[in-house]
This record gives sequence, C-alpha cells and structure tokens, in this order.
Amino acid sequence: MKSVAVIGAGPGGLTAGMLLASKGYQVTVYEKQPFIGGRTSALHKEEYTFDRGPTFLNMPHILEEMFHLAGRRLEDYIQLKKIEPMYQLKFKDAVLDATTDQSVMYKNIEKVFPGNGEGYRRFMKREKEKFEALMPILQNKHDSLLDYLQFKFIKALPKLTITDSLHDQLSTYFSDESLRLAFTFQAKYLGMSPWECPGAFTILSYMEHAYGVYHPIGGVNKITEAMAKVIKEYGGKVVTSCGVKELVIEKGKVNGLKLDSCETVYADEVVVNADFAHAMERLMPKGSTKKYTSDKLRKKSYSCSAFMLYVGVNQKYDLPHHTIVFSEDYRKNVEEITKKKILSQDPSIYIHNPSVTDPTLAPEGKSALYILAPVPNNFSMIDWEHHKHDFRKLVLQQLQERTEFKDLEKYIETEHMFTPLDWETQLHVYKGATFNLGHQLTQMMYFRPHNKQNEIEGLWLVGGGTHPGSGLPTIMESARITTRLMTDKHSAMEVQSV
Repeated sequence: MKSVAVIGAGPGGLTAGMLLASKGYQVTVYEKQPFIGGRTSALHKEEYTFDRGPTFLNMPHILEEMFHLAGRRLEDYIQLKKIEPMYQLKFKDAVLDATTDQSVMYKNIEKVFPGNGEGYRRFMKREKEKFEALMPILQNKHDSLLDYLQFKFIKALPKLTITDSLHDQLSTYFSDESLRLAFTFQAKYLGMSPWECPGAFTILSYMEHAYGVYHPIGGVNKITEAMAKVIKEYGGKVVTSCGVKELVIEKGKVNGLKLDSCETVYADEVVVNADFAHAMERLMPKGSTKKYTSDKLRKKSYSCSAFMLYVGVNQKYDLPHHTIVFSEDYRKNVEEITKKKILSQDPSIYIHNPSVTDPTLAPEGKSALYILAPVPNNFSMIDWEHHKHDFRKLVLQQLQERTEFKDLEKYIETEHMFTPLDWETQLHVYKGATFNLGHQLTQMMYFRPHNKQNEIEGLWLVGGGTHPGSGLPTIMESARITTRLMTDKHSAMEVQSV
C-alpha cells in the first residue's frame, strides 16, 4: 500500500485524495487551517453560513464522475438544485435574465437587444462544436510537446482561436456591446480581461448556457465536506490545523513533509494542493527547484483579486440567486483592475443571494448575502487597511443605487470583510490572486505548471495553478489527470518488478 501525503484540503487535494483512497492508497491530507475546503470552504458567522469562494457548480456531471470513480454516488452525499434563471445581469440601461432554456433565452435577448437572437443561436451551435473538440485535450496531460502531434490535438487546434481575444470572438455573434459583455464576463472566473483572455474561453459561457448552474443545498462548501467524508470512509485521514513547513527532498526525490510542529512525516508520493506560487516559494527547500524560483514566480502573470463582504441581514430579499452589476464603463473598470492596478470608483459587483433558494443558510426571514467586487491583486501595493472601509462604502452605495438590495446597511446583523491582503495573509494565496495564475496562452496547457513535477520525483500538483486551470470542474479534472498519472506510474513499476 503506497502512502500519499496531500498538502491542502481544497477541492483539488480532496478530489485527488478521494480517488487515490478508493484505489487502496494510504492517504493523509494535511490542512493548515482549522477548517477544510480552502477557497471552497464555509464561513460561519453567528446564525449565518456563507460560501467563502465559489458560489455555484457548473457541469455537475464532472463531479458525479469523480464520485463514481471513487465508488460512490454523488446523490448520497449532496443535494443539487438547478438555478433558473441562472443569473440576472444588470447594465446601465438594460437588464437580462440568463437561462438554459434556449427558446426563452432567445426571446429574452430579442426583447432587450433586438436583432441579436440569431447570434445567440449561432453561438450555441458553434461553441458546442468548439467545446466538444477542446474538452478531450483539456482532460489530458500536457507535459510533453510531443502530445500535440496526436490526432485529437491537431483536430482541435483550429478551435483554439489563438489570434482572437474572448471579446473579439463574441463580436462575431453579437452587435450590442452589453450583450457581448453578458457572454464574456466569465473571464473574471479566470481573473482576466475579456479583451486579453484567449478566444478559446468562449467555452466558459457556453458551458453555463448549455449545462446550467447548480447550488448544493448548504452551500458549495458541502462538496469538499463530502469528499473528505469519502476519504475517511476508505480509511484515509484529513488532518486540520496542521500546516506544512517544508517538503523533505533528498537526491531529487520527495520523501515526505516537515510539519509546522517540526514533526517529519514520510510518504511515497506527495500531492501539492496549496496555492501554486505560495507552495513553490515557501515549501520548497532552497535550491531544490530552478524552474520556480522567487524571481521567476514574480515574473509570471496572475489573476485579479476579490474584495468580499459577507453580510447576514435581518431581511429576506426575494431577488435572483445570482446578480451581476456591470460597471457603467466596464472596459475602464477591467483595465483599472488588470493594467493600472488601482481601485475603481465604479466597480462591477456580484451579489450571491442564496437564501432565496436555500433556507439552511440563514434564519427564517433573513438572508446570508455574499458581495464580491473584482479588484487588483497585491502587486498593486494598495494599502487595504487604509482603503477598505471607503471601498466598502462605495460598494454598498452602488447596490443602493443600481439594485433592489435597498437599505442594506440598516439590516446588517453580522458582517465579515475580506480584502486581497486577507487572501494573502490568512489563506496564503500568492499576492492575493484569488483565481491563481493567469490563463494567457503562455501559461496554458504545456506552458502551465505540469501535473507531474519533473524536477523532483514523487511530487505532483493539483488545483488551479496546474493544468487545466482554475474553476471547480477544471480543478477536479486536474486531480483526475494527476491521479491517473500516479496510478499509471505504479502500474508500470509493478509490471517491471514482475
């Protein structure tokens, strides 16, 4: 029985742990925080429960596949509820409800953006073809340039649209700028600008419109709780409040971990699910990596960050589960975040209002609201301790003026503010880049950190900082790729020994 140490109880580490434990590996997951889930954890404040990071699940069949591979049924652990409409998009002069019902979506678009309905139909048809071509290559390893000589890669190359940005691609479908933004805002999931994000990522909006968005009753955090439960059912361990100080590496092979307690634990394999750049900078012994030194890490491109307000309010808002309020000048807002790295005076805002769907998150007649404004990462050098209260005031003012979440301030019973500085210092996210490494072409597929670290034998990566990238289904795919590589390695070793 091979022993595997997993660093970090986020969705990538727990997916990997669950898959490996089900195959007979002796799995121990080490989590620095007193809670599991990482960015996909629960935040409890008095009578209220909030998702700390991701607030919906897309492509639930991937999650179902992970549980099936682990010999379990997802429905035995989690209750999923489809959200319809998926979300409400609020522009300066327009409001659009997005739905997976294509006939209704066509009518909604024609009502708000006349003449663009046919563009939506073309989008759904063409992007389905792109998605079906790209998904197989995203689900495979990319650790050798020779991989690109395989037929499936050659077949998919024309679909990558590498010369166009996401915004360019959407301009081929829609004539109205607001409608283009309605199908490009998903670039924020990657922490990128739609004017710079590669055109291949039109599949993100297609995935939502084709598969819908789902809410696990109790919050998205229930996914990581369920995975931890499966690991334990197979005899594995998930140890919280147990941080890792350093990897134990000898002669180019990782042999275990040195814990914050100074105890050394040994393992045959180590899976790193900690934030990628943080792990490379803080957990690798000096001189053990030439590829990911501190200087080289700083030169990489990283996503934006997120300013968060988690507020429990003495009021029930019968409003959409998900609402996105676009800045009046969205392009300016995005450039302030990604290029100028300054705080916008007209931020875009996302409001998660799950209590309208899920009564378990707040007392009856009350709401657990999650409010997010994309902001620059900590390369900006913004003094958040100085600016956070003014920015909070600005965000709440925007909600008062542009949404039906009226008089929010007077109904607040409990509140938790989380800034990019908190992401970095409390959850150890490198430079507070909430969505990890950027997804520029120079940091995708082969050029993204590999699932198997070739510099050090026995060291593996999962999570948003490795291939295929960030986002819950993608992170789960990273774990599937990594665990498949590991089990293939051991199968080959067994054959050689025979």
